[in-house]
Amino acid sequence: MFMFLFLVVALAVVVAAVTLSVVGGGESSPLPDAEPEILRDPLPYDRPVQRGDVDALRFPVAVRGYRMADVDDALGRLGAEIGERDARIADLETALAGARAASHTTSLRKHPEDGQ
Repeated sequence: MFMFLFLVVALAVVVAAVTLSVVGGGESSPLPDAEPEILRDPLPYDRPVQRGDVDALRFPVAVRGYRMADVDDALGRLGAEIGERDARIADLETALAGARAASHTTSLRKHPEDGQ
């Protein structure tokens, strides 16, 4: 019974000492707040995003995962660039289809099907 009481008292002393050292008992100050990590290498704004930029993108870890603002910014930027590229591809495909149709019409005028 004496050993059990000794262990309980020793445990209480250790817990109290750790608690006082962490919260700043006495003249020592409490632990300083950690500076939040920020996204050090965001996606470039001076040029289009490339595959290497996305591969190198690393989000800082926050208390509950990633910082939502950083992830939202990156996803918004990627979504905008993908939308711009899709629109550009659609414009180019339309222009190519028009050029092919015009070329086909011109070749039919030069070489009619009656063998001349």
